[in-house]
Amino acid sequence: MTDHTFDLVVLGGGSGGYAAALRAAELGRSVALVEKDKLGGTCLHRGCIPTKALLHAAEVADGARGAGAVGIRATFEGVDPAGLRAYRENIVAKKHKGLEGLIQARKITVVRGEGRLEPGPAVRVGEDRYLGTDVVLATGSYSRTLPGLEIGGRILASEQALALDEVPGSVVILGGGVIGVEFASVWRSFGVDVTIVEALPHLVPAEDVASSKALERAFRRRGISSSLGVRFASASQSDSGVVVELENGDRLEADYLLVAVGRGPLTADLGFEGAGVELDRGFVRVDERLRTTAEHVWAVGDIVPGLQLAHRGFQQGIFVAEEIAGRAPVVVEDALIPKVTYSSPEVASVGLTEAAAIERHGADAVASYEYNLAGNGKSEIIGTGGIVKVVRATDGPVLGVHMVGDRVGELISEGQLAVAWEAHPEDIAPFIHAHPTQSEALGEAFLALAGKPLHTL
Repeated sequence: MTDHTFDLVVLGGGSGGYAAALRAAELGRSVALVEKDKLGGTCLHRGCIPTKALLHAAEVADGARGAGAVGIRATFEGVDPAGLRAYRENIVAKKHKGLEGLIQARKITVVRGEGRLEPGPAVRVGEDRYLGTDVVLATGSYSRTLPGLEIGGRILASEQALALDEVPGSVVILGGGVIGVEFASVWRSFGVDVTIVEALPHLVPAEDVASSKALERAFRRRGISSSLGVRFASASQSDSGVVVELENGDRLEADYLLVAVGRGPLTADLGFEGAGVELDRGFVRVDERLRTTAEHVWAVGDIVPGLQLAHRGFQQGIFVAEEIAGRAPVVVEDALIPKVTYSSPEVASVGLTEAAAIERHGADAVASYEYNLAGNGKSEIIGTGGIVKVVRATDGPVLGVHMVGDRVGELISEGQLAVAWEAHPEDIAPFIHAHPTQSEALGEAFLALAGKPLHTL
């Protein structure tokens, strides 16, 4: 056995892990980054980046279909699966090469292999042990399924859905959260018959109910079917398709079933508990500064309870590196982290939903305004509908921003600043947005809540 000593050892090279490694190296620490697969993790290779490439291809397909409406002669002849795969894989390869170059330039030691946490703290990889003054756990997550529902054949998780070498004729999607909604959007743009099954009453149930209803209306117009408030009972498959039974007696047949019921923390059999790290339902217990129950061991990303988002992992990785370095970084609550579902239309939000704001402050202390994108010139030009909803404390700051519409994800940073800086609509109202832009819709909501609407009655 050979021991190697570093200031920081990071277990996991995904979003949170490599962010911690890069920031720590930037702050002058010696860093070892242990990764059994490719640097970049799920987000780069099997999640955020490849799925957004598919969503862009879907947008191009929809643009070709609707080109005649704007006076352009174009036709949609179909999807070339091989070309689509090459496009997607080329983007991932470029981003992966860039990340590896960045890691190398920062002189971070990359250890290839499966690591296990040991007391010390240390991470063992084979016969080698990597001891750190501090260790960061960033092992990520895996696709969940349901009891008795095994992934394989025509029953897919998101990773298998990405790897399909065909465009199915029909798909049932189990789960109406972010992953299920995004795949539904892609496949429908490619001409697939799609049905979403969601046990809760609404799609994207973590969002404000106004956003959920707006998305549901848009999906109905697109021909995406939804069975809401209905639980899955069973599924069977044959060489030619799947049969899905629901608890209400409905029977759905399709070429494939996509299981999109969320992601679980990847913490089992990695030595965590043996090294003094307590788990709660598989998640790592941490304090508000991301310290685990083991001395000098920290955790970031999807293994920490809360939002499972790549950019949350980035933020936490940076936070821990700065905390270890004595920089006293600011804690960012999950409510202040923006969320975007990249379907068509997109769903974007930050801060409290109206229901959560009322629960926290009381109904009389909360006001909201909902602006319809039908009144926004740029939204009309690009052919999208949707809403912008702003929630505020009565005579107080903005508490939440919620948007539905194509490209609204690009607007959420302004909403994040308004909520995080506790801005009052009256503070923001004088700053008129450029015309014509979709950002004007957010400005209209701020104006209305400030008591001086411009383009609304």
